Amino acid sequence: MKFGGTSVATLPRWQNIRELVASRRAEGARVLVVVSALSGITDALKQLCKQGDREQRSVAAKSIVQRHYELLEHMQLALPETLNQRLSDLARLADAGAATLGELAWQAQVQAHGELMSSALGAAFLSHSGLPTQWLDARECLSAVALPNQNERTRLLSAMVEAKPDPALNARLATLGDVFITQGFIAREPVSGKSGGRTVLLGRGGSDTSAAYFGALLKAARVEIWTDVAGMFTANPRQVTGARLLQRLDYEEAQEIASTGAKVLHPRCLSPLREPRVPLLIKDTNRPELDGTVIGPEVRAHAPSVKAISARKGITLVSMESVGMWQQVGFLADVFTHFKQHGLSVDLIGSAETNVTVSLDPTENLLDSDAIAALASDLAKVCRVKVIAPCAAITLVGRGMRSLLHTLSGVLAEFGQLRVHMISQSSNNLNLTFVVDEEVVDTLLPHLHDLLIAAGALRTDDSALFGPSWQALYGAGETSDVAAAWWRGAPRERLLELAAEATPRYVYHLPTVRQQARELTSLAAVDRLHYAVKANTHPAILHALAAEGFAFECVSPGELDAVSAIVPEATPLLFTPNFAPRGDYARALATRATVTLDALYPLEHWGELFRGHEIVLRVDLGRGLGHHEKVRTGGSGSKFGLPLDQLPVFLQMAELHGVTVRGLHAHLGSGVLDAGHWGEVYVQLASLAERIGSVAFLNIGGGLGVPSHPGEARLDMAELDRVLREVKAAYPQYQLWMEPGRYLVADAGVLLARATQQKGKGAFRYLGIDTGMNSLIRPALYDAWHEIVNLTRLDEPATALYQVVGPICESGDVLGTDRRLPEAQEGDVILIAQAGAYGKVMSSHYNLRDEADEVVIDA
Repeated sequence: MKFGGTSVATLPRWQNIRELVASRRAEGARVLVVVSALSGITDALKQLCKQGDREQRSVAAKSIVQRHYELLEHMQLALPETLNQRLSDLARLADAGAATLGELAWQAQVQAHGELMSSALGAAFLSHSGLPTQWLDARECLSAVALPNQNERTRLLSAMVEAKPDPALNARLATLGDVFITQGFIAREPVSGKSGGRTVLLGRGGSDTSAAYFGALLKAARVEIWTDVAGMFTANPRQVTGARLLQRLDYEEAQEIASTGAKVLHPRCLSPLREPRVPLLIKDTNRPELDGTVIGPEVRAHAPSVKAISARKGITLVSMESVGMWQQVGFLADVFTHFKQHGLSVDLIGSAETNVTVSLDPTENLLDSDAIAALASDLAKVCRVKVIAPCAAITLVGRGMRSLLHTLSGVLAEFGQLRVHMISQSSNNLNLTFVVDEEVVDTLLPHLHDLLIAAGALRTDDSALFGPSWQALYGAGETSDVAAAWWRGAPRERLLELAAEATPRYVYHLPTVRQQARELTSLAAVDRLHYAVKANTHPAILHALAAEGFAFECVSPGELDAVSAIVPEATPLLFTPNFAPRGDYARALATRATVTLDALYPLEHWGELFRGHEIVLRVDLGRGLGHHEKVRTGGSGSKFGLPLDQLPVFLQMAELHGVTVRGLHAHLGSGVLDAGHWGEVYVQLASLAERIGSVAFLNIGGGLGVPSHPGEARLDMAELDRVLREVKAAYPQYQLWMEPGRYLVADAGVLLARATQQKGKGAFRYLGIDTGMNSLIRPALYDAWHEIVNLTRLDEPATALYQVVGPICESGDVLGTDRRLPEAQEGDVILIAQAGAYGKVMSSHYNLRDEADEVVIDA
């Protein structure tokens, strides 16, 4: 069990450690605790080493000693002899300085005292607390090995240990007790001549690595890394609050994530555990009940998918170009000799006939301007050199990356708008890295995470792999609660009865529709809400929303007719077509609907049709949002909206034909969970409206996101209300309209089907159901993710990993990939959630399959 600096810095933290160790003893395990120095002490010891004056060193040492005395006092312990000896040794080393030992050996001895002191203190506390604990000197167990190309600095300050199972050490410890505490970060050189037996440090991440070394030496049941987070996440949670906990990884995936930017675990600590096949767990010291991340030897069989997105800042690129390098034997050897001479380790490499570009990672190199300048000076003797900095490396990590390339069009489109200096696909098929300008990372990373993981763009969501989001575990914001879904409660029995009558079948829950409607009508700044009818045209839903005071937005004459036949005559209608024929506009103009135009063509060719009318103009603000390219409705790649550069011409034609632009409209895409988005659209439209002069209302569209994964952050309606009221205060002259669709009805609807048969094929298990993309095309069309449950066996453990497929003769007829479900039987009722929007309305008779019918329940 390894505990880091913050975990050992205070009495409450040590009390927590005591409880955790006791719980492992209660399991029957013998425990070895590995500790770091108290938080801040290693840095203080490094500062001590920089002091040239003896008195300054002594003052620094006294401050460090005092920190340990204070903690000892809080623990109400007398000074144990083991700790007293370490404190005295530190004072002696500070007084003597480096003259006797040599600078580097002295630094190693001084810095080792952080762990020596914390472990001695910990042994005293645990023993005093009723848990007899033996203090163990790590240097008696961990022996550093000499490696090629090591210099004195790396031998002493960044040593390596070859740790293989040592039955003799295991047997010796078994005779001494059941609980031990030792130090991370330190080891000893083997005895060899005059320099034998010196204390060495294991470098960055040394305490994690120490725990792994001991785990391998003792062939432990497991190694536990206790830290301040629950484990490894799909991205850095401090950059992406929607990052999800990775519950299970194999060694290679975990090492790839760690080495490409994750800070929770040092990549070196996994290598020692591979041969003895010792699993490693990452756990939260303050939340031990959380499952954490389990890293082990098992390579799980599942569909290829991106597991994590990581970023490393401070990357420096060195581009070397020379016509003479083409087919020149030894050119690269000459070039890399210079890197070796300057002590620089190369990370990524890209090559062409006349160019080689490499990246330097600051975590493994001292990349100050002098070092880079000296390297460039030497390289200039053999080639032209260009240094590009600061850069960042963004890495997608997951098994089978090459087989995923065809699915990454949305990601590649994002990078297509940036300066990409290098692309590197790893030889082990575990990562794909893009090197970009550092300044774009903080905004790009969350967006990529939304595309690939949060929104389920790859449709892979094995619940045994992806756990709760960071926000669900630690955040204060509201998150989606799948356990509270209406169909899990009293209506479940009714759903099973409906499925017994017929499947496939859509079922809509009107109380959920009303609840969502009332959330939106609480937005004080919004003057009119239009329901986007295309999401679901069921008459009962239209009735319910009309009763809640909603207007209706239609995109075809058919929708106008359907709504007009149901809702009261005074209900406002909005007609928002796209590339519609002339006749559609003529029919709409003959009704009470307000008509929207989004192109020059209707005014250019049918101007007289619109004479004397007030219209809404839909503009393209130049960008699109959403988890998939097919739900983004802005930007030059989308067919919607008038480009802003055509606005002057449109206004001239409107004036020519006596048409008044009374409203402005923009809708950038669907599935947006950032409340600030609508504020930005609102401001942009208001700015345009001031230039036009005739505008009375602004329609900021819909696209309000509906979280689908457990623990995913909900759209913050209070924040949305605040943002909209703030903008309205600046532009009170304009009415504000919105047109939500999916937000109102998605959660209200489910699709019921029955399990038909199963098939095993290689590593995959397929579960067939009696409907597919003919009833619900969103997964095939948008890579949309829908929760899928076995309603018949809702309370049984989910032990099977299924690919859920339908009966349609298409390879794309996949409704869910890598879904953890109970073992299914033929006839089980399978429920697909969030099917109330764009489900039935997009269904078809493809393969001449019967369409799903629809049922409404109002209780």
